[in-house]
Amino acid sequence: MRNARALTAFFLAALLAAGLTWKLAAQDNSNAPAAAAGKDDAVGSIGSVTTHIVTTPVTVTDRAGNIVNGLGPKDFRLTDNGKLQKIDQDVAVYPISMVIAIQANAEVEKMLPAIQKMGSAISAQILGDDGEAAVIEFDHRIQTLGDFSSDPDKLAAALKKLKPGSTSSRLNDATIESVNLLKRRPDSRRKILLLIAESRDKGSELKAREVLSAAEFAGVVIYAVDISKFVASITAPPSANRNLLDNRPPGAVYMQGPGGTVQTPTTISQNNMGNWAPVIKDIFDLTKGIFITPPLDVYTNYSGGRQYAFKTQRELERAVSDLGEELHSQYLLTYKPNNPEEAGYHNIVVQVLKPDMRIRAREGYYWAGTGKVPSEK
Repeated sequence: MRNARALTAFFLAALLAAGLTWKLAAQDNSNAPAAAAGKDDAVGSIGSVTTHIVTTPVTVTDRAGNIVNGLGPKDFRLTDNGKLQKIDQDVAVYPISMVIAIQANAEVEKMLPAIQKMGSAISAQILGDDGEAAVIEFDHRIQTLGDFSSDPDKLAAALKKLKPGSTSSRLNDATIESVNLLKRRPDSRRKILLLIAESRDKGSELKAREVLSAAEFAGVVIYAVDISKFVASITAPPSANRNLLDNRPPGAVYMQGPGGTVQTPTTISQNNMGNWAPVIKDIFDLTKGIFITPPLDVYTNYSGGRQYAFKTQRELERAVSDLGEELHSQYLLTYKPNNPEEAGYHNIVVQVLKPDMRIRAREGYYWAGTGKVPSEK
């Protein structure tokens, strides 16, 4: 029975991969006139793939988590599907387009005033002069509170509209709506999604794997402020038997690792579980006996983003400050893949050739393939 389920999951993944490849191939064919006009070598959207060039934002930190600046292309090593690539660094400054998607259901009513105060900080520390932001809120509905604007006053006004709603929290559906909004922004802009929500989904029609695939196609990097601790602190009844050291969000389950050890987000990362095979990523929700992963973890880990915790106003302010510092300190590594004939999911591995430094970057991208083997020079 177990083998039959695994085989079924494998074929479902194969069908999904074929569908994604066909979709990207159709998009590539739609750009054929531009390519014929001699625009093949133009750099496309940040975090996405053009006909020839891949761009991936990379964050480098030291062991203490501090941002590391001053590195160059020679300080990095990048492989695409295991093949070493020649990389360059794009030093241009690209303006940010951001969607701020906020859980606004009945459980977070006491939290909303803190978020409503963050408009000026987001404008100054993340968006800057040329950035723009849109705001949506979600419970069982998904509502746009403010369209894209560079005006700090409009962002502040949009956040003031936040109101608590029902008990639902359609996190996945709100994420895909945000991705669709960002997909329509100019390719010359960096596309960032900031989710302020619990790590669990309640009521969405879409699964996390479908949303993640759309985000990867659109070149969207997802960051999250996890409010699960805040919600737990105001909703959980007191209990003498409650484990105060267990800060998992509601619905999250840590699986057993080798030797019966408990797998936490840190040990999972250390064991390279963040680089799951693409076929596992596409069917992780079909094989719940292998991985039980909250959507926020999936979105941030695979898109190259990061999660922040929120329980107090100070933690929220620190999250906004840290996010702004990261976005404005990232290295934009570009390369022309030497394996364009390989269709499907391309796994990217970035290493920094300096001791005691850590990398955060996107996991990979989908590519339809050229059908041609690159010529050797």
